[in-house]
Amino acid sequence: MSTINLRPWQRAAFDLFMAGAQAHPETGDIVADFLTVATPGAGKTTFALACARATLAEENRPLIVVAPTSHLKTQWSQAAHRMGLQLDPNWSPGDGLARDVHGLVTTYQQVATGAGAAKLAGLSADGFVILDEVHHAGHEKAWGDGIRKAFALSHRRLSLSGTPFRSDAAQIPFVRYDATGEGELAHADYTYGYADALRDGGVVRPVYFPRVDGEMEWTTAAGDTLSASFQDELTKDQGSMRLRTALSLEGEWMPSVLAKAVDQLRTIRSSPVEEGGQPDAGGLVIAIDQEHAQGIARLLRDRFQVPADVVVSDDPGASKKIEEFSKNDRPWMVSVRMVSEGVDIPRLRVGVFSTTTSTELFFRQAIGRFVRWQAGRSNQKAYVYIPDDPRLRAHAFSIAEARRHILRPKSAQDDDDFQEDGGLDDQKVADDAEQLALFSEFAVLRADATDISVHTVGADGAVIAGDGTEDDGQASTHFEPTYDTSGPPAFDDEPDPPTPFFASDPDLLLDLPDIPTAAGLVPSGSLSVAEMKDDLRTRNAHVAKRLVDVTGWTHPRVQGEMNNLAGVKSVSSATNEQLARRLRYSESWLRKLLR
Repeated sequence: MSTINLRPWQRAAFDLFMAGAQAHPETGDIVADFLTVATPGAGKTTFALACARATLAEENRPLIVVAPTSHLKTQWSQAAHRMGLQLDPNWSPGDGLARDVHGLVTTYQQVATGAGAAKLAGLSADGFVILDEVHHAGHEKAWGDGIRKAFALSHRRLSLSGTPFRSDAAQIPFVRYDATGEGELAHADYTYGYADALRDGGVVRPVYFPRVDGEMEWTTAAGDTLSASFQDELTKDQGSMRLRTALSLEGEWMPSVLAKAVDQLRTIRSSPVEEGGQPDAGGLVIAIDQEHAQGIARLLRDRFQVPADVVVSDDPGASKKIEEFSKNDRPWMVSVRMVSEGVDIPRLRVGVFSTTTSTELFFRQAIGRFVRWQAGRSNQKAYVYIPDDPRLRAHAFSIAEARRHILRPKSAQDDDDFQEDGGLDDQKVADDAEQLALFSEFAVLRADATDISVHTVGADGAVIAGDGTEDDGQASTHFEPTYDTSGPPAFDDEPDPPTPFFASDPDLLLDLPDIPTAAGLVPSGSLSVAEMKDDLRTRNAHVAKRLVDVTGWTHPRVQGEMNNLAGVKSVSSATNEQLARRLRYSESWLRKLLR
């Protein structure tokens, strides 16, 4: 038996989820599907694993987790280990499942590839399934079809998302939808937003958005020369070209923004802790593509003399780099998408959003990397520099409005009817592949950063939006940036989030029994079963290579003999006890050959 201390929202959502396990008095049915939408950094993983452990305590059944990326498979496995559950992040459809784990972690792509869905359908029958960031299942039809085929017979399915999402085309399996004026909106059984988390205190950080304007000039495929700032009204295609021009490394907009971000991070790392300083604070730049990421890293190293790690999906060591960066004190990381969702790097305090992907879902997931609260620290404000593009401005306003309503003192001058950029959130603009194809036929002539604006509030309670006018034509207070290289910007003087009031609430304590695997209870330790399994497999592989060299046998023949000696059917489905026995017998065989 172990005790877990939940946050109030986690306890409320847990109680609601577990109530769904009770059979309906008339039909006998249970609530098989449950969707939780909780802001990044709120603790969705802990909540989901608490639900899993409580469900497995009622009846031991297979546990399957589906994550968006390979890196997150490892992160889920480690989190499960801390919660007393063992998950194999290296499972593949051709492998069996070892008896010393409770289940496995896979990805949406793996489910949809080859025999993945069919194999998982057998493993997950009457099992418990967690679908992390389930909106990914709507990105490709094959992914949605895959999880439908794989998990239709599961006992219960718990879906998670960091932000509400709509159905743009095919609806995602196991998710209910509500008809709205903006389309089919996924129906959340429990919602915990950014404003809720700020109000509770000790959950997420306040994030501030310095929005950088500029003067951009480019030539189109037709040979026309265009120039515009982010305040000029353009067509959809022209707006996309303007954004890409600003983010290009051929101009000076990006270097100017990076200079401000580097200074901001340097200030945080060098300031006293009691004033919000953090010596190991880190920064993250989100780039357009791998070439863009490499160029930004060179710029950081060559022009600003700061080290920068690059993490891209093609790098086989990417997951290890992310894990190392989360624990060390290096200042900067540059990535494309790998760090945009789910990745846990709490020391991130400064960011630069320099990608052409401008959907609200991606923006909120990316900003979620900067909101993760670190216990024991005061004044944890985070800063994300963004282009003053209308689409990104609208996304930032919606987050900033939630922050200002929670943190700033109440005033008789409060304006609760403030409109955040008059519906720009609904503007549809091409992204990703379509937009990249468009940009292959234009040339950057010039890009210069000009002004920094923020969405905040003055001492008199007036909204400071930094745009000069509101959508209704009314004049608004214009924020004149006071930023200089000797100190942080002067737009973040809102109070800190409140101190959590629930830290010692006994009602939030959850007692959960230990869950045995098919091989029995797993001894607790610093390393998970999966981590020990990786080490044993590596050592077995090393001995196998030595035996191939000494015997002259083929690799398959050596592996087969090693299995025979230890009574193991396959390495992929072997328990750690079996792998250790296989290693001992194989090392003994090698020693005899070398005598």
